Amino acid sequence: MKLSENEADVVEASNIQLIQSLHNSIPKTIAFKGKWSLIGAKLSDLKSQLSDLSDLPSTSLSVDILFSLSQTLSEALSLSLVCHSANLPGGKLKTQNDVDSISAKIDRHVNDLEVLMKSGVLHDGVVSASSASVSKREPIRVESRNLITRLQIGSTESRNSALDSLLRLLNEDDKHVLIAVAQGVVPVLVRLLDSSSTPEIKEKTVTAIARVSTVDSSKHVLIAEGLLLLNHLLRILESGSGFAKEKACIALHALSYTKENARAIGSRGGISSLLEICEAGTPNSQAIAAGVLRNLANFAETRDNFIEEDAISVLLTLASSGTVLAQEYSIACLSNLVREDDNLKLLIARKGAMDSLKSFWDSAPSIGSLEVAVEFLKNLASDERLMESIISDDFLHKIISVLSCGVLGVRIQSAKAIHRLGCNAKARKELGENGCIPPLIAMLEGKAIEEKQAASKALSTILICSGNRRIYRKEQRGIVNAVQLLDPSILNLDKKYPVSILMSLTHSKKCRKQIVNSGALLYLRKLVEMEVEGAKKLQDTVDRGKLWGVFTRR
Repeated sequence: MKLSENEADVVEASNIQLIQSLHNSIPKTIAFKGKWSLIGAKLSDLKSQLSDLSDLPSTSLSVDILFSLSQTLSEALSLSLVCHSANLPGGKLKTQNDVDSISAKIDRHVNDLEVLMKSGVLHDGVVSASSASVSKREPIRVESRNLITRLQIGSTESRNSALDSLLRLLNEDDKHVLIAVAQGVVPVLVRLLDSSSTPEIKEKTVTAIARVSTVDSSKHVLIAEGLLLLNHLLRILESGSGFAKEKACIALHALSYTKENARAIGSRGGISSLLEICEAGTPNSQAIAAGVLRNLANFAETRDNFIEEDAISVLLTLASSGTVLAQEYSIACLSNLVREDDNLKLLIARKGAMDSLKSFWDSAPSIGSLEVAVEFLKNLASDERLMESIISDDFLHKIISVLSCGVLGVRIQSAKAIHRLGCNAKARKELGENGCIPPLIAMLEGKAIEEKQAASKALSTILICSGNRRIYRKEQRGIVNAVQLLDPSILNLDKKYPVSILMSLTHSKKCRKQIVNSGALLYLRKLVEMEVEGAKKLQDTVDRGKLWGVFTRR
C-alpha cells in the first residue's frame, strides 16, 4: 500500500516522539542498567539519521523501515518501563533476552538506515521521468538499486522477497544482469551468501550468482570476489541441496578458468565434491560438474588432486554413460589430464579410454562435438606405446574422415593429431595411403592462420614417407599452396614447416621447376635474411636446379 507524504510524515514524527520518550525512560531503569545505557547511545544515532531522512523524498522502502522502527521503539519503551522495577514479572533470564533482542533490532535499524541513505534510492524519485536525457534503461537501474538496497536491510522475509524480484529481473535479459552488476549487486550477493541462515535464501542467492556468471562480461566481477566467494560455493558443493549444488557448479564453471582459482578449488577439496556430483548428481549437474573439472585439469597444479581422488575411473564411467554434454566434458577433462603425462596416458588407456573414446566418436550427435575427441586422440598419440592400439582401433580412418568437415576447430585438431601420428612410420604410411594429403593441402588455403599452421606442420611430418611425397606431387595445388605460405607478410605462421614441405619435394626436377615458377625464390631471399630454419638450404637447392636447367638447354 502506497502512503501519502502526510502519512509518512506522521510515522516519522511518531518515531521522534518514541525516541524522546525512551530517552526519558532509560535513566529510570533499575534492571540491566548497562544494557539500557548502550541502547540509549544508539538512540542518538537513530535520531540523527531520522533527521537526515526527513530532508529526502519518501519511498515505499523508507516508509517500510519507519514502520518497522516504530514497532521496535514501542516494544523498547514498554520493556524499559518493566525494567524500572527490580521485580521482573517475566523473570530475569527472559527479560535479559528481551533486552538483548531489542538492542539487536535497534542495531539492525541503524544499519538499515545507513544503507538506505548511502544507496541513492531515495534520490531516484527526484529525477524527472519526462526528461529527454533519461535513458530508456534508467527504470531498470532504479529497480536494481532498489532491490540491491532491499537485500541489505529488513527482515529475512523481506530479503527473501527482494531475491525473488531480483531473479525475475536478471532472468528477463542479459542487459539487466549487466545493469545490476554495474549497480553493485555482486558484493551484496556474496555478503548475503556469507550471512544467510536459511537454505531458501542461500539457494536463491547462489542462483543469482550463477545467473551473473553466465554473462561473459560480468565474470570478472565475480572473480574479483576471490576466495570468499569460492569458499562459499565449495561449502555448498559439500552440504547444499541438489539444486544449490547445480547452481554452485554453474558459478564455479565461470570461475575455474584462472590458475589461482583452480589451485584454490583443488586444495580445498573441490575436486572430490565435483566427482561425487559426477557419480550421483542429476544428469544436468553431472555435466556441469564435469565442465568444471575440465577447466581445473587445464592446470598442472591440480593434477595430483585428480590422482588422489581416483578421478580417472569416475570420468571414464561418465564418458561412457552420461549425457552427451557430460561425455564431452569428461573426455575433454581426461584429455587435459594426460596432455603432459605419458604415465597417465598409459594408465588411462589400460582402464578403457580407447573404448570410451571410440564409443563417443561413433555416437557423437554433431561434428562439432568431436573436437574434444580428436584432441584427446592427439594427446594420446604422443605416446609411442599406444600407437599400435590407435592404429588397430581404426582411429586413422576416423581422423581422415573429419579433415574436410565444416567445423574449423575439428579440422585444426585433426591436423595436429596427424602431426603427432606421423611420427610413427606405420601410421605415417597408412595416413597417406588412406587419403589425408588432399584435405591437408586444401587446409593450406584456409582463412585462419592456425589452420594453415596445423596443416603445414602435419604435412612436414607426413612427407617423410617417400610414398606420401609421390601422392603430394600429383596434387595440382600442392606446391603452389606451400609456396604461398612462404610469404613473410603472412604473420604468426612458422615458415619452417612450408619450407620443410617444399624441401622434401626437391628430389624431383619437375617439382623444383614448379617451386621456382610459383615465386618461391623471392620469398626465400627474405626468409634467409630472417634466418628461418631450412630456408638457405631450400634456396640453394632450387637455385642450383634452375642454373643446371639453363646449362642443359645450352
